[in-house]
Amino acid sequence: YLRKRYECVICEGAGSPVELNLMDKDLSNIYIAEKYNTKIILVADIERGGVFASIWGVYNLLPEQLRKNVIGVIVNKFRGDRSLFDDGVRIIEERFGISVLGVLPYTPLNLGFEDSQSLKNFVQNKPNPVKKIGIINYPTMSNYNDFEPLIADEAITVEFITTNVSLESYELIILPGSKRVIEDLRWLKQVGLFDALQTRKKEILGICGGYQMMFAAIIDEGCVETSEPSREEALGFIDDVIVFQRDKVLKKGKYEIFGRTINGFEIHHGVSEKYPLFYENEHIKGTFVHGLFDDEAFDAYKKKTIDAFMETMRSEIDVERILNVL
Repeated sequence: YLRKRYECVICEGAGSPVELNLMDKDLSNIYIAEKYNTKIILVADIERGGVFASIWGVYNLLPEQLRKNVIGVIVNKFRGDRSLFDDGVRIIEERFGISVLGVLPYTPLNLGFEDSQSLKNFVQNKPNPVKKIGIINYPTMSNYNDFEPLIADEAITVEFITTNVSLESYELIILPGSKRVIEDLRWLKQVGLFDALQTRKKEILGICGGYQMMFAAIIDEGCVETSEPSREEALGFIDDVIVFQRDKVLKKGKYEIFGRTINGFEIHHGVSEKYPLFYENEHIKGTFVHGLFDDEAFDAYKKKTIDAFMETMRSEIDVERILNVL
């Protein structure tokens, strides 16, 4: 379908393509490359060290047919003086026989957060913030990109909380989305953050999974997320219970929430009869809707940031060389 409509399709892999015990199950790398006989670009992370072993090892552990399809390698996340890696480029090209298509500088983007690994590129340099926000980073936190507008805001400092630290220094605590709501709720209890949240008097905001944790209890009789029928006592801020249903709520559109119009979306199994969309009372606010912080200013920031990032990539990657091979 895609090949009929586009001159070039880029398929992004995930992780190492040569986990030998998993190669028969590797859909994002090996399956795509073999099924469609794609050209291949390897991307090596130099920041962790061992980049030469990584490139040599991955290339030589690929099936022979896939090795023939390798266009070259891009060295990613290089810090410091680029000229110091000139010998590295020569070694890779002359000794390994692999073309180096570019050496990319370590450039924090602060956009496109997909998972906990994405936050390792999270950088803040805000000399005069006026507000400090804490986001509870439980084990299966989801929808990281909900908070990109906050990270982009020069007036706001964002911290991700993973342990039972004092919450008093934060003007706002956010309970974010969760892939496994009951499991993450139990984690809050284990680490002590559950009690800290219950006694907090400053603002708390729950989004989707975090919103569900604000109710009296979460009930999963159908084992949607749990291995056995479950009822878990929650924070008790909201006078209703969350009931998990098999069919997931999937909606997108304009929402009137907290006195604003928001272009957002919903994606959740848990539902509330009394407060099906949002709740607000004193210092407690919560909603099922993602996209609360997006606005025109953030859209402009995204465009500016991505354009600058892409300009750097274009200057460092030999795009013409890649196109000629294709």
